[in-house]
Amino acid sequence: MIKAFRLTAILEGISYLLLFAFTMPLKYWANIGAPNKHVGMAHGVLFILFVVLAGLVCYQYKWSIKRFIIFFIASLLPFGTFYVDQKYLKDLK
Repeated sequence: MIKAFRLTAILEGISYLLLFAFTMPLKYWANIGAPNKHVGMAHGVLFILFVVLAGLVCYQYKWSIKRFIIFFIASLLPFGTFYVDQKYLKDLK
């Protein structure tokens, strides 16, 4: 399960950055909304999957609610999921 969580964390972070750095400027500066719709949908699904997997992994590893809250807050910040991956998940097998 930890591999799936790490992959989801990376993909969620990438989708978040793509949304803000690429598709939102296209939508608001060039009036091209289709990429924003598709990347936004993917990001939404990945965000929900990240939060669900964070809960499951915290339960599986018997981590505290504090760590889950850190994971959740990190999912709201750009580069946050990359931080979670490096700080908490990198050395787990």
